Amino acid sequence: MGGMISCCATADAEYQPLLADQERQAVAALVKLFETDTRISFYDGPALQALTVLAHSDVHHLQLSAATAFSEISEYDVRAVGREALEPIVYLLQAAHADVQQAAAAALGNLAGDAANRQLVVELGAVQHLVRQMLAPGADAQINAVGCITNLAGDDENKLRIARSGALPPLVRLARSRDMRVQRNAAGALLNMTHRAEVRRLLVDAGAVAALAELVQARDDDTLYYAATALSNIAVDSEGRNAMCALHTLVPQLLAALETRRPRVQAQVALTLRNMASDTHFQLHIVEEGALDILLPLLHSPHGPLAGSAAACLRNLSIHAANETPIVVAGLVPELLDLAVDATDPDVQCHAIATVRNLAANSGDKQALLDADLLDRLGTALVTKCPQVRAELAAAFSVFALNDQLWRPVVERGLCVPLARLLLCGHADAELSACLALGALAGRCAEAVEELLRLWPRGLRDGLARQLAESASDAARSAALWLISAVLAGRSSQARRLLTADTSLLAAVDACAVIREPSKPWALLPTIFSGHGTESADDDSTTVASTHETQRVQSLARQILDQIRGS
Repeated sequence: MGGMISCCATADAEYQPLLADQERQAVAALVKLFETDTRISFYDGPALQALTVLAHSDVHHLQLSAATAFSEISEYDVRAVGREALEPIVYLLQAAHADVQQAAAAALGNLAGDAANRQLVVELGAVQHLVRQMLAPGADAQINAVGCITNLAGDDENKLRIARSGALPPLVRLARSRDMRVQRNAAGALLNMTHRAEVRRLLVDAGAVAALAELVQARDDDTLYYAATALSNIAVDSEGRNAMCALHTLVPQLLAALETRRPRVQAQVALTLRNMASDTHFQLHIVEEGALDILLPLLHSPHGPLAGSAAACLRNLSIHAANETPIVVAGLVPELLDLAVDATDPDVQCHAIATVRNLAANSGDKQALLDADLLDRLGTALVTKCPQVRAELAAAFSVFALNDQLWRPVVERGLCVPLARLLLCGHADAELSACLALGALAGRCAEAVEELLRLWPRGLRDGLARQLAESASDAARSAALWLISAVLAGRSSQARRLLTADTSLLAAVDACAVIREPSKPWALLPTIFSGHGTESADDDSTTVASTHETQRVQSLARQILDQIRGS
């Protein structure tokens, strides 16, 4: 700050313009404040008034003094400030001299570190001046301008305003800068812009995908991390993945980074590949490029996020039926089962279980899964207390029950018992999937029906009553009714007697047969995980799904009543 005082107090020896009275008074006021007050507030009061006068001066070194003061102060004093503090800094962005603009951009970038300032800075028109500064030739000016844009884009509303202000083409151009500092800041700015769907589409149109893909080869790990994260976000949308399909070297470059970089970067690259693998093209392409051999050792990384990201990537790759054989041949099934049972991170467990579930859902021979003790190992894990792992296991068994090679071993190994217990576990997703699994098994063979009848007084009946009477989900009611109907369809006189004598359960079934308003829709059958967020269904499609599920509940309830009454 001493340099700032000297700059205010003296003029250049070769050029000393006459200062206006107001400017001389402002300089004198600042000097006095420094001499008498050690706790000066520069964002209000006399100090701000003096700096505002200097900011509006026509004298270069006075403007530079004001800009430098704001820049240095905001390095250590970042807080919410008022319009009166931001206006002179935004004004300095328009100064004729690049050093003034650069200092002003640094000050605004610092203050934009406080979320409360971001929208106001944009409302004051700062972005158009920052765009002009990004187009300037000097790297230092570009760094400060892009850094300010990065912080301003931390506000969701600002993202769209910045994108529509003409900032995207300069940011894309600067991502290709030869200056590593400019590259890093540009990648960070583009990353912040990717957190809003409308802006992601604008980024694709501006050519950001190709620029970010080039940064996957950056020597600087932070730059690569920002670029990979931005690509991961863009890959959530089909438009983004389509743009990536045209970049034939992108997958090999990501895999090279996955194999050689630090764990933090590797974890993010794996997530990028996971989101890209939401597309069938990339599911095949990533495996064809040798991803499985690279992902295998990462599953056991001591860096937790890396192991989780690798497992999540495999989960999406396993969606494609053509990848089942390569995954089996690569020796991944035993590794996945180890993680499903023994991993300490529930997310890693869930990804491993879902990957095996996807393999079971694909058509083809499941002997490799049986040889790896799939059912015994996952069966022992059904006693877990972790709700999300329990739900994932139940969903897996609902798929196994539908598979021609896997359903009978499920029954023979006595796994109906732990599945029936899940009906009272208190976790809606697990209860739903357990119902679906047991219903599918009951429809397969008489042995399964007999086992369920043995379990009827040992919790199965109470679990079904819970689903019918307490659940707010039509899908849960539908699954419970389907299970009851499957048991009755086994032509067991014992089943008919049990249900006929159970007046409270019959009353619950009867209530389901009554026409009523649909509840919130749930997917009845477990789906193969796609690995990224999806847009919410619109009102019309939600209504259709709700109505269909309600009608299914009514139909199943009436079918059960007809079976019991013999009509």
